[in-house]
Amino acid sequence: MTVTRTDQPAPGADPHRWWGLVIIALAQLMVVLDATIVNIALPSAQRDLGMSDANRQWVITAYTLAFGGLLLLGGRIADLVGRKRTFVFGLVGFAAASALGGAATGAGMLFGARALQGAFAAVLAPSALSLLTTTFTDPKERGKAFGIYGALAGSGSAIGFIVGGLLTEYLNWRWCLYVNVPIAVVAVVGALTLLHDRPGHAGVRLDVPGVVLGCGGLVAIVYGFSEAQPRGWTDPLVLALFAAGVVLLATFVWWQTRAPSPLLPLHIIKERNRAGCFLTMMLAVIGMFGLFLFMTYYLQVVLGYSPVRTGLAFLPLTAAIIVGSTQISARLLPHVAPRTLMVPGMVLAAGGMVILTQMTVDSSYTTEILPALLLMGLGMGLTFMPVFSTATAGVAPQDAGVTSATVNTSQQVGGSIGTALLNTIATTSSATYITAHLANPGGRAQIVRTGVVHGYTVAIWWAAAVMLLAGLVAGLMVTARPPSHGAPAQEPVPESVA
Repeated sequence: MTVTRTDQPAPGADPHRWWGLVIIALAQLMVVLDATIVNIALPSAQRDLGMSDANRQWVITAYTLAFGGLLLLGGRIADLVGRKRTFVFGLVGFAAASALGGAATGAGMLFGARALQGAFAAVLAPSALSLLTTTFTDPKERGKAFGIYGALAGSGSAIGFIVGGLLTEYLNWRWCLYVNVPIAVVAVVGALTLLHDRPGHAGVRLDVPGVVLGCGGLVAIVYGFSEAQPRGWTDPLVLALFAAGVVLLATFVWWQTRAPSPLLPLHIIKERNRAGCFLTMMLAVIGMFGLFLFMTYYLQVVLGYSPVRTGLAFLPLTAAIIVGSTQISARLLPHVAPRTLMVPGMVLAAGGMVILTQMTVDSSYTTEILPALLLMGLGMGLTFMPVFSTATAGVAPQDAGVTSATVNTSQQVGGSIGTALLNTIATTSSATYITAHLANPGGRAQIVRTGVVHGYTVAIWWAAAVMLLAGLVAGLMVTARPPSHGAPAQEPVPESVA
C-alpha cells in the first residue's frame, strides 16, 4: 500500500482535485438548495398557475418523494456505471427538468418537472459524495474537502431561502428553477475536464427486486409523512402508507441477505460507526428542517419581513455553518475523535433552539433571533462535517455510491419526518391555545398571532429534544478514532464482510 504524507500530495494524486472539489460542491449545492428555493416562490407560483391550497404542497412533495425514494437506486447505478458518468447524466437531466419547470404552463407540468428534478438529484447527489470520497483519502486533505462539503450540505437549505427571496422579489418565481440551468452547464463543463473516476463494475447485475422493495418502501414512508401534515396521523391513507413502507423495507432487508448482487450490502449499515452517523444525521435534520419551516413563516407572517429580508435573515446561520464546518471541524477532525465534535455540535444546536423557544410576536431579531441562529449554525457545522467523513470512510470503492446514497437518504427521511411531525405539533398546539384564549372576541387577531407563535415554540422545544437525542446517539455509537496523519482514511471494508 502507498503511504501518504501530509506535506505533499499522494503519488499519482489528481493535480486538479481541488478544482474538481469546486465542481462537486457546486452540484451538491444545487441539489440541496432546490429543496427550499421554491418555498418562498410558492405563493407567486400558486397564483400564476391557479393551484389550489390542497395541491400546492406537491411542488415540494413531488421533489422530495422522487429524491428520497430513488436515492438507493441512484447510488447503486453510480457504482455500476461509473460515478463521473452518472454525475454528468444527473447534471444534464436536472438542468432539463429545471427548464421544464420554469416554463410550466399549468400545475401538473410543474409537479411533473419537480418529480423529474428529484429523480435526477437521486443520481447526482450520491455520485457527488462518492467522487469526493474516492478523490480525497489523505486525512488532512480529506478534512478540508469534507469541511467544505459539510458546510454546503448544512447551509444549502438556508442559501435556498436567500436565493429564492432575491429571485422572487426582483425577477419572478420561474427563475428559482431557471437558475439551475447555468449552474449545471458550468458544472458539466468542469466535470468533463476536471473529474476522473475508475470505470464502473459492469459485470455486476442490478438488484431489481431490491430496487422495487427498497425504493418502494422509502417512497411509501416519505409520502406518508408528507400526507400526515394535511390529513392527520390517524388518516387511513397515512396509516396504510406507513404500514406498506414498513413491510416493504422489512422484506427489502430480508432480500438483501439473499440477493446475489444486493442493492444495499448490509455490512454498510451494520458497521457501528456508520450506523451511528446515519442515525445522527437523520435526527439532526428532523430538528433543522422544522426550524427552517417555522422561521420562514415567523419572519414573513408574524414580523412582516419581505421575501428578500427573510432570506437575508438566514445569512448569519449560513455563515456560522460554514465557519463551524471548514474552520473548526475540518481543522480538528484529524486530531480528535469524530464524536468529540458531533456531541458538542448537537448540544450547541439544541441550545440555540432553546433560545428560540422564548420568541414572541414582537421579538427583536438582533437580540433574540440572531444569537440562536449563530449557535445553531456553529452546532450544525461541527456535526455535519464529521458525519459525512466518518460515514464514507473505509468503504470499498464499489460500494462508495450506495453508501453515499444512504447518507443522503437519512437526510431526506429526516427532513420529511421533521416537516410533518413538527408542523403537526405546532398546528395542534396553536389551535389548543387559540381555543382556550378566545374568551375576549375583541382581541381575536392578537390572540391568533400569539397562538401561532406559541405553537412554533412548543414544536421548537421538541426539535431541541431531538437534537439532544442526536448528540446522545453520536456519543454512544460513533466510537471511531481520529484519522492517522500518516495513512489514508481507513482501509476499505471487504466486500465479503456480512
